[in-house]
Amino acid sequence: MAPARVVLRGWGWRYAGRRAWACRGVDLDIAPGERVLLIGASGAGKSTMLRGVAGLLDPETAAEHEGAVLIDGEPATSVRGRLGMVQQDPEASLVMSRAGDDVAFGLENAAVPPDAIWPRVDEAMRRVGFGYGRDRATSALSGGEQQRLALAGALVREPAVLALDEPTANLDPPGRADVLAAIDRSLTAEDTTVLIVEHRVDDVMDLVDRVVVLEPGGGVAADGTPARVFAEHGRSLADAGVWVPAPWGPAPPAHLPGPGGAPLAAARGVSLTYPRTSEPALRPTELTAHRGEAVAVTGRNGSGKSTLAMLMAGLLAPDTGSVRLLDDPDRSLHAWRARDLCRRVGTVFQDPEHQFLARTVRDELLIGPRRARLDRTYAAERADELLSRLRLDRLAEANPFTLSGGEKRRLSVAAVLATAPDLLVLDEPTFGQDARTWAELLDLCVSLRADGAALVTVTHDETFAGALADRHVVADGGTVRARADRHPETTTWTRT
Repeated sequence: MAPARVVLRGWGWRYAGRRAWACRGVDLDIAPGERVLLIGASGAGKSTMLRGVAGLLDPETAAEHEGAVLIDGEPATSVRGRLGMVQQDPEASLVMSRAGDDVAFGLENAAVPPDAIWPRVDEAMRRVGFGYGRDRATSALSGGEQQRLALAGALVREPAVLALDEPTANLDPPGRADVLAAIDRSLTAEDTTVLIVEHRVDDVMDLVDRVVVLEPGGGVAADGTPARVFAEHGRSLADAGVWVPAPWGPAPPAHLPGPGGAPLAAARGVSLTYPRTSEPALRPTELTAHRGEAVAVTGRNGSGKSTLAMLMAGLLAPDTGSVRLLDDPDRSLHAWRARDLCRRVGTVFQDPEHQFLARTVRDELLIGPRRARLDRTYAAERADELLSRLRLDRLAEANPFTLSGGEKRRLSVAAVLATAPDLLVLDEPTFGQDARTWAELLDLCVSLRADGAALVTVTHDETFAGALADRHVVADGGTVRARADRHPETTTWTRT
C-alpha cells in the first residue's frame, strides 16, 4: 500500500463532558512517507490527534469539532482500511482470545485470501519479537506482550498511515530496542507515513525526520527537523515540562535513601498459575516490604512482575503461600474486606481504567476515603491537595474516561493516595507523564516514603527506579536477583 498524505486544516476536537478543547486550530501537512514525532506536555492533545488521523473519532460523539483531517484528500473516517494505530492502552486494540487470530483480524475484515493471511501473521509476530505462537491466549499476556501483539496487528495490514501512541511504553529496555528496530525495518520496506508519540524522545530520534510540538488546546507551537526544533526550542520545552533529548533536558535526579524502618508486609512462598495456562506466572516467592523504604521490581516483559504486584496488594489469591501485614498476621491480604484493605494498601494498576468507578475526577478521589470511612472534611481537603499537586484541578468535573493517558495515570495514583495507605503498590506509575508531572509523582513517592509508607514499584522506567528505590528486585531469565543495601533477599520467577 502506497504511503498517504495527511492534512489537518483548522482541526479541533472537544470531548463530551469537557469544557476545554483537547485540540484546536491544528494545521499540518504531512507528506507521503514522512516520519513525524508529536511532542508536548501531558494533555496537549497528542493522543487525540493520533486518533483523529487514524479515523477513530466519530464526530457524533464530540461535544464540538471543527476543521478536517484528510488522508489523500478523503476524510480519515472514510478510509480507515488504509490506516493503522497502536494505542496507549494496548488492551484496547485486542479483540480476539488467541494471539494469531487477533493479528489476523484486520486481514480477514479486508477479505485477504485465507492462504495469504497466516504467512503475513507469522511474519508480523516475528518482526515485533512476540515470544509465543498463534495459540497464546491474549488474556495471559503481560502489558508489554500486549503492546507487541497490538503492533503486529497494525503492521500486518501494511497501512498507508501508521499512528503510534507510545508504542514502547510498557516494554522493558531490550524490548524497546527490538520493537523500534522492527518498526524501522518495516517502514523502510513499506515507506509508510508515520506519526508517533513517544516520551522517550532519545529512543526515537533516529526514527523520525520531523518534530511537531503541540500546544495544549492551541494548535502547533513548533514544526521542523529534530535538529532545528530542539536547537531553537529545547530549553523552553524542557522548562515547560516536555521531554527533550540531551543536552536540553534536566540531569537525572540523584537517589536520596529513605529512612527505613520495621517490616510492614511480607509475601511468603506465594505462587500463581492463571487459568488456561500451563506454566506458573509466579513460582514460590519471598518478598518483604519495610516502612520508609521503596522497592523497585524490574525485568523483562512476562517475568511475573505485575502478578507479584497484585498478590502483594491482596487483589489476587495465591495458589500457595500468603501475603500478610505483619501487625495483623492472622489474615492473608486477599481475604480482607475491601473497606479494610483500601485503608491499609493502595494499588495503582498497570491499566488505570481498570480502577475507575466514578463519573467525575473529584468523585473518583473520594471513593476510597468514603469506603474507608475517613472524616469527610479530611477527605475533601486531601482530594483538593492531590488535584492541585498532580495538575488535575482543571479537570475536577471531567469524566475520568475522557482524560489523556497521562492524566488517567495521575488520577489513578491520586485516587490511591487519597486514603494515605501504609503500603503502596504501583505498576508503571510514570507511564505517559511529561517531565513536570513525572517529577511531581517522584516527589510524592519520596514524601510518602519519608512519612513511613512502604512502596513496591513495578517499572521499566530506569530513571524513576534509580531515583526512588532503596532496593531493586530484578527478574532475569526466570530468576530474580536482588541488589540491596539492606534486607537482601532472593526471589524465583518464571516467564509467562
